[in-house]
Amino acid sequence: MFNNIELYRIATKILSHYKLDPAGIHGISHWGRVLENGTQLAELTGANLRIVQLFALFHDSRRMNDDRDTEHGARGAELAGEMNGKLFNLDPEELILLQDACTRHTMGFIDADITVQTCWDADRLDLPRVDRFPVPEKLCTEPARDRAFMNLTCERSISNHLTPFTLELRKLLF
Repeated sequence: MFNNIELYRIATKILSHYKLDPAGIHGISHWGRVLENGTQLAELTGANLRIVQLFALFHDSRRMNDDRDTEHGARGAELAGEMNGKLFNLDPEELILLQDACTRHTMGFIDADITVQTCWDADRLDLPRVDRFPVPEKLCTEPARDRAFMNLTCERSISNHLTPFTLELRKLLF
């Protein structure tokens, strides 16, 4: 597990080359909610929390726009590979999982390693921010399909909930 200081350092480096508005729909508020969703899900699924944490930061980090950008996940995966060994250290198997999660996160898959599934669910549960609501059959894990958990994450998404991670990162940036 990464501590908050490590995550802020990684996020700040990512944001130094981020092309979109950090306050936009794919920016740091979204990253914070994906991090929060993923952390809660990882406790229930047994997913590798380090990968889930990094996925929250990298999966949308190389978007060129807020609309259709089919290669953004692959670019985020590539960036994660470039930063591995410099800002964090994943072993080769962990890096493969992180890159897979980033690359395929928008493709609608549900079959994968439990850590990859947890990453995808963490992101999909934040879709209400763009008026799209997760469909239980398109979520990968039982905990994500739990109606109470879905309602909680949807409420956070719709209200643009600012997580403690997001609030602290905003202080560092602005």
